Amino acid sequence: MRVLHFFKTYLPDTVGGIEQVIYQLCESTRAFGVDGEVLTLSADRDPTELMVGTHKVHRARLDMQVASTGFSFSALGQLKCLARDADLVHYHFPWPFMDVAHFAARIDKPFLVSYHSDIVRQKYLLHLYRPLMRHFLSRAERIVVASPNYLESSEVLQGFRDKTQVIPYGLDEAACPQPSEARLEYWRSRLGTRFFLFVGVLRYYKGLHILLEAVAGTGYPLVIAGAGPMEQELRSQAAALGLDNVHFVGRVDDEDKCALLQLCSTFVFPSHLRSEAFGISLLEAAMYGKPMISCEIGSGTSYINLHGETGLVVPPSNAPALREAMVELWGSPVRAAEMGQRAVERYRAFFTAERMGRQMAALYDELLGGCKARSSGRIR
Repeated sequence: MRVLHFFKTYLPDTVGGIEQVIYQLCESTRAFGVDGEVLTLSADRDPTELMVGTHKVHRARLDMQVASTGFSFSALGQLKCLARDADLVHYHFPWPFMDVAHFAARIDKPFLVSYHSDIVRQKYLLHLYRPLMRHFLSRAERIVVASPNYLESSEVLQGFRDKTQVIPYGLDEAACPQPSEARLEYWRSRLGTRFFLFVGVLRYYKGLHILLEAVAGTGYPLVIAGAGPMEQELRSQAAALGLDNVHFVGRVDDEDKCALLQLCSTFVFPSHLRSEAFGISLLEAAMYGKPMISCEIGSGTSYINLHGETGLVVPPSNAPALREAMVELWGSPVRAAEMGQRAVERYRAFFTAERMGRQMAALYDELLGGCKARSSGRIR
């Protein structure tokens, strides 16, 4: 079976949560007879096809970007051509241009949509886009969401409950690089043996400004690994608060990220807005058996991190509550270790790449079989 994935950004041009999910989908479904390919946009002047892992990536030139939405004229032709050779098209939402491209290219193949997040920030544009969005989602064979939490809390998905299915994101533990002893020793000597860790792109919805307020006056070592549009503002805030216990280490490669996850005592994930629909970094921490601190925003973060079991969940945008959770886990290392053990057990039960690949491949088979049966019925 051939499946074409379509999203606005992808590896190696950009690294983010949705890109990681698409990568894991393409790689993990291969064992179940699925040949996945990706069509994406690229800022390169003359983008070429390339291989990422074991799957092919087709790149169309990004012509312009408006309100975080990439547009590409050449993508319309490429989508039509590639969909012709695919059995199913797997779209990744949200991306309004994708909806336009689907109808403009007159795609007649069955398709499903992975609903990664509500549109949270662009309220005015959402009002204009809503009719097209609902029409597009209504035509999908199935909508896939990563957690029951998000299904229950999304106003949009309430209108499509009958066609929405929960398939949690998964990660492949075996694919994580094993840090060398030299790398581990480098980070130990720089950061010590106990520290709180955040890993991710430094975006507005990550709540890091709240985390800096929470850690002020505690003296607890906090490591922030990642880069992004909020970096300079956060560095300035930390300097104004006199936080010499906060370490901004910038964007790190996979080996260093795994080293930090292995060494940290607790993973803290203060995202305070629903733009954080799941939290791949939070799932990575669970995979490494770390206790977690996160916020209750009605999304998949509270599906990964169960309050009182795998970590602590606090109200969003609440620095005192976040500080209290940090104090509690810092002062109770035995309890924190027990939470970390339950976290890795939950990861292995619900969030492996193999489990996600098996469930998604079964859904592909179901949808393709149903479409063929309907087609056969029409012919008769």
